[in-house]
Amino acid sequence: MDATEIQKSTTTKLKRIAWLSSKDPTKRFGTLIHHFNEESLRICFNELQAKKARGSDGVDKVQYGENLDENLRVLVQRMKTMSYRMGPVRQVQIPKDYGKGVRELGISNFEDKIIQKMTHKILESIYDPLFLECSYGFRPGRGCHDAIRALYEHLYKNEVEVVIDVDIANFFGTISHEKLKELLQTKITDQKFMRYISRMFRTGVLVDGDLAVSEEGVVQGSLCSPVLSNIYAHEVIDSWIEKVVKGHCKGRVEMFRYCDDMVICCQYQSDAERVKEALNKRLAKFSLALNQEKTRLVQFSKAKARQNIKQEAFDFLGFTFYLGKSQRGILIPKVKTNGTRLRNKLKKVSLWARKVRNKAPLKEIWKAFGQKLEGHIQYYGVSSNTKSVQNFRDKTIRIMFKWLNRRSQRKSFGWEKFELFMSRHPAPKARICHVLFRN
Repeated sequence: MDATEIQKSTTTKLKRIAWLSSKDPTKRFGTLIHHFNEESLRICFNELQAKKARGSDGVDKVQYGENLDENLRVLVQRMKTMSYRMGPVRQVQIPKDYGKGVRELGISNFEDKIIQKMTHKILESIYDPLFLECSYGFRPGRGCHDAIRALYEHLYKNEVEVVIDVDIANFFGTISHEKLKELLQTKITDQKFMRYISRMFRTGVLVDGDLAVSEEGVVQGSLCSPVLSNIYAHEVIDSWIEKVVKGHCKGRVEMFRYCDDMVICCQYQSDAERVKEALNKRLAKFSLALNQEKTRLVQFSKAKARQNIKQEAFDFLGFTFYLGKSQRGILIPKVKTNGTRLRNKLKKVSLWARKVRNKAPLKEIWKAFGQKLEGHIQYYGVSSNTKSVQNFRDKTIRIMFKWLNRRSQRKSFGWEKFELFMSRHPAPKARICHVLFRN
């Protein structure tokens, strides 16, 4: 069997799991461990990136692949005899934007990433068919702009008095291992598979050479963390709102969630107040908690805005949602780039330009800048946000002019000469890449 046939076979098996799960939401899966075979793990090996950071054992993809057949054969044998154990996760701290703390990421050993990749595929096949429409993060065929579009359309078509801007305190770091395993066991009865899940939780994190083991939290950076966190949020929040909360509200309530970034739109103020209080109690049952300082009720009523009663704005996935007028003077929801993110990105461009201005030829630097600018436009280029994207483009070009002009003690060129250079090597133009409202 060649590589293509092997991949088709593995994909077919995973699709069958997804099909069985979609046809019977109550189905329990008792035989999963056999999917960890040499063929499926070889596919996982090929899908992993070679340039990723190394784990605590120092082995990378190239080194592991030098004796791939034997390594996979031994790995599968260890899985069968329950002698395989994941190595400790190496923790690194990534600075957040400009003095706002650090983000802790975990880097697993390369062999462990192979197992995590296959575990992720199996869990995704079981659970993605069960996830609700309100969930958008880390799901196949869904992304940030799908969540933004769905939220925008709801605000456009429906009367909403209040939006609950939800912030869960340290969501990834406070997920209870025991409660998550209990949730998984309602669908998975394969004891070997569950034992490896338990071992994954007990792996521990290397912090400055010391091993720390906790009873809570999924490691950010692990290949399994996205699907595990989605499973937890689905059971704790999504299903509860759909099956319990909506039935106890006077008006319409809709939630939009991208991993732990979520908002709840309420037709009535009274519902919003009750939902927030109930959500706080619900989270507490599963070792989670609202960030009380950041979770707030946002006044977002089109009806009150028409009466000249000032309404508020809220942020979601890097965008600020607010009420404004269309070209025809109709009051509608609008979006713009979040101000803090915009300022931080301008600072990053300035720091980058200053750092690289003397390290490469002008054309190479300008090409790299164009790629960065295009990435910004591709994400923030949505309906009603063209002005903000154009503003970012203009300011970053000015920043580049400033630093490229300091490649030597003498000024390299004036603005006219720089404009001539840009006419020959044009920067990406501001444009709408994502239309938010569809009839």
